[in-house]
Order: sequence, then C-alpha cells, then structure tokens
Amino acid sequence: MRLLLACLLLATPAAWAAHGYALWGDLKYPPGFKHFDYVNPAAPKGGEIRMVSGLRNSNFDKYNPFTMKGSAPAYLGDLLFDTLLTGSLDEAGAAYGLLAEDVAVAPDRLSATFRLRPEARFHNGDAVTAQDVKHSFDTLMGPYTSPAYKTLLVDVAGVDVLDARTVRYRFKRPNRELPLTVGGLPVFSHKWGQGKPFDEVVMDEPIGSGPYRIGPVKFGKDITYVRDPNYWARDLNVKRGTDNFDRVLIKIYKDNTARLEALKAGEFDLMAFYSAGDWARRVNGPRFKSGELVKGEFRHKLPTGFQSYVLNSRRPFLSDVRVREALGLAIDYEWMNRQMFYNAYTRVKGIFGNTDCAATGTPDAAQLALMEPFRAQIPPAAFGPAYEPPRTDRPHDPKVGGLRENLRRAQQLLVQAGWTVQDGELRNAQGQPMVLEYLHSNEGGARVVTPWLRNLDKLGIRLVYRPVDFALYQQRLQKFDFDITTIAYQGTLNPGQEYADLFGSKAADTEDSGNLAGVKSPAVDSLISHMVGADTRHEFLAACRALERVVSHSHYLLPQWYSPVHRLAYNAWRLQKPDVVPPYFRGETWAMETWWARQPPKAK
Repeated sequence: MRLLLACLLLATPAAWAAHGYALWGDLKYPPGFKHFDYVNPAAPKGGEIRMVSGLRNSNFDKYNPFTMKGSAPAYLGDLLFDTLLTGSLDEAGAAYGLLAEDVAVAPDRLSATFRLRPEARFHNGDAVTAQDVKHSFDTLMGPYTSPAYKTLLVDVAGVDVLDARTVRYRFKRPNRELPLTVGGLPVFSHKWGQGKPFDEVVMDEPIGSGPYRIGPVKFGKDITYVRDPNYWARDLNVKRGTDNFDRVLIKIYKDNTARLEALKAGEFDLMAFYSAGDWARRVNGPRFKSGELVKGEFRHKLPTGFQSYVLNSRRPFLSDVRVREALGLAIDYEWMNRQMFYNAYTRVKGIFGNTDCAATGTPDAAQLALMEPFRAQIPPAAFGPAYEPPRTDRPHDPKVGGLRENLRRAQQLLVQAGWTVQDGELRNAQGQPMVLEYLHSNEGGARVVTPWLRNLDKLGIRLVYRPVDFALYQQRLQKFDFDITTIAYQGTLNPGQEYADLFGSKAADTEDSGNLAGVKSPAVDSLISHMVGADTRHEFLAACRALERVVSHSHYLLPQWYSPVHRLAYNAWRLQKPDVVPPYFRGETWAMETWWARQPPKAK
C-alpha cells in the first residue's frame, strides 16, 4: 500500500491535478484514461455468478465487517464499500481516484487532501460527504473495531473537514505510504446504526456506496448480493467493465467434501482450489468431461506470501529460538511435495518472496547499519547469508543434507536449549515433557501435518493435532490461546505500517492483533519504523530486506509453500472472462469483479 504522488507536489492543496498516486515512479494510466487494460469495457451486465468461498467454512452472524466479535459474510466488505482511491490489477503500488476525484499531498508530506466527486452517492441516495469520510475514520479508530486499524493508522494525526466535499488527513510524520493507506479505507454513511454504539451495529444493513447491496439471505445456506442499478460510479473509468453480474450468490458449506461434490453437481459456478491433492485427483466428473466445467490455472506475479506454521513464542516451550529452529528442521518439505502435493508447490523462503524486498546473499552496508545497533538482540545467523529453509533432498551434499542430518542438528539445538530425551520423551530441567498442540479449523489438515508429527516424535516431541470448529478457532487465535497453527499470510509488494500489526511489540500485547507469533523485538520495531519512514527507495529496500533477515532467522514462522498459479474450476457455459489476465489478481475476486454472465444464444 506504499505509494508516491504521481505528479508534481503542489504548494497549495487547492490546485486539484492528481488523478492517482504511485509508489517510487509514474502511474501506468494517464489522466482521462478510458478503462483498465484487463477489463472488457463492453461486457454485458446481468445474470448471476454462484460462488462458494474456499477459505471461509463458517456461517455468518453479523453484517458489520469492522467489529471484533462475530463473523461477517464473505466478500461483504469488497462489494458494499467504496474507498477514496482504488488500485489496478496490472500495476504494483498504484491507485486511482474512486470516491475522490483528485488528491494533493503537501510538500512536507504531512497531509493529504482529497476532493470528493459530486456524484458520489450512498445506497440510500445521500451524497457522500467529507463528514462521512471523517466519521468512518473516527469509527474505525474507536474502541469497537479491530486493533489492526489502530496499528495501521498510528501515524495519522486526524482528519479535517474543509468543506462538504473536501477532507484533509493530517500525519504525525512524513510517510509516503499514508496517502494510499487512508485512500484505501472504507467509507460508510454516518447514518448507519446512528445512535448506537458501533459494537451494537450488528444486523443493521450497511449504508455504503459500493456496487452491490445485500439481497436475499438464507441463514446457514447462502447470501446474495444484488447489483445496485443506480450505482453512482458505474460509468467511471476505474469501474468500466467491472461489477457485471446482477447477482453474486455466496453459498455456505461447512464440509469440504460437500462443497466439492456440489461443484461437480453444478450447484455453483466457480471455486478456487488450495489443495493440490483435490486439484489433481478429485476435480473431475461428467460435467468436466462435457466441457461445462473447466479447470483453469492462471499464472500471477503476486508476492509468494508467507504461509507458515506460526509458533506462539509467548508459550514458555517456544520462547527459545533454538527450540523453534529445531522444530523447523523436522519438516521434510521435499518428501511432502513429491509424495503429497504432486510437485505443485514451491517452498516459501521469507516474508517478502517474489518482491524487491526479498533478502539475498549477505547484508550490504545499508542493511548492516540498521541491524548493528541491535546486534546483541538479533540471532547471529541474520548477519550472514539470507535465510534458506532446511532441505532434505540431497543427503550426500554436506551443504544441504537429508532428514537424518537435520534431525541430528535439531537434537543439538534442543540440548543447547536445556532439553534432553528421558525415557523416550524430550524433557526440560524441570522434568516437563515437550507436548505441543497444533490448532486447526479443518479435520482434513491432519494429513498434511502427520509427516511433521512423526519426525518430531523421533526427537521425543509430542505434537497433538487439535481440530476445532471455525468460531472457536478464531476465538482462540484472537486471545493467542494456541501453541502452533498455520496462517496463509498473503504478502504485499509494498510493505508498510501493517507489518507493525504482524510483528510489532505493541501488537504482541494487544488481543486480536495480527502478531500471532508474539514477536517482541526492539530490532524488529526499529526496522519497521525505518521501512515506513524511508525517504528513498534505497532506504526502503535496506529496511525491508533487513527486516526479512531478522524475522526469518528468528524462526517465529516455519515456512510452508505457495503456488505460482491460481487454480479455478468454473462453469464455462455460464461464465465468460476477459482476454487479458492481470498479473496482480486474486482468483475469486478477479472473477467476481471482471467476468460476466454468458449470454444465451439468440433464437433464429
């Protein structure tokens, strides 16, 4: 989300000229562009797309996606709320005016001023005003919303309403990221839940300004979003060729097998797959043979993300970096990829994979200058070569080794940390056995974790697999009540203040924050601060690369795997897609935003 003003900084915010905002360079699309290159501007409106979220297995119990308690329906935030700026899917780190017709950043970068489009409207017909923008910000920063907003917006000093259509965000310090961060915040009407504390705004239908509204709902079964025929932005260049379906139906299945069989039966039109086994062996049947259902693999250029086993370092058994490293040495990824994943995945290496922020080789002088003041608090390995996950596929190569060599190294680390095997169990000086719980919301996940569990058993460590329902899983994560879990962090091309929520010391003590690993490191805090406050691209890259080194070599996260393609099964008889596949898209939302319903043939 880190962006740089893509036009000359003007001395006075009243000179409206900036149609967009870009990071460290120029915008791809000039003022007055007609539409994004990856859409079909002539796509017909109408029809329906029937979907099921591959990542959300639970029902919903509220319409408010911003409060901490409960679960909102899938995609509600994407479809109902517009923002001041909106990004493109074929450009990294760029955004263009949506609710705002233009933006100006002060020369000292201590404020950003947005002028709203006069035609912008909420679903109830009210104009979107600067007061609504301020109300939305103040609400998100209030006591009832996720603490991630407070972390993300910690450097925003406040919001000023200059007139009915002009709002200025003030910043505590120069930060190139903040104009886009605030430009990407959802805006909702001050009338939504008016008179109630925000945590009591539960089933009140949101008053947003997005292309869709909530339609028919069958609790426990499905929810339908209906396109607003009077959507105020339907003819804007940033919206042309998008939001083509009249209805977006999201079906609810709590069972993975039932969801897959429903796809095969034609009960919905599109499903993303995250299991290589399902994709290779179970996505088949008569509808696939007939061509009605199609398997598509769409290559992308997104960051690898850092899907990982997350180790909760708040737990005494996991507080020692040597223990965490030893656990990682027991993962035989190469065997799993070969035997279980059909060689469909690539190993994650760090938190910034497939981006310019990924660390390589040894740290240069700029990185060392940031790390050196904290040398005593940083694992020594971070000052050497960039982190590489342990491998097991070259047992005769002394630089790589095999599983046996990795387990021997793990034993040495555990002994150094005060753990020894007694009567077949790994115990500490107090005689406590190392018993850890792996928390998961899917019983099917046992298959993937079992090989790791067996290898840990060879070290005398007992890992207990604990599947729970999604609501309890979410609650336990919010309260940091777990030892180990798996999280699929998406990653970003432009890391910024959000990493303080993932790894910052303050977030470690804040319930419901993103710092699940419990990272509390002055070095990490300093590197995040330098990354966010960098004045040049060189300074930015030094900070983010050093951050990756410190986090990776601290072994809070044991890297798993990623796919360079999105795997989508879809109904080719009901759906059509644009010819151009954008590089920075996410599967289901790309289809929802830019595909359209196939038109029935005209009668002869």
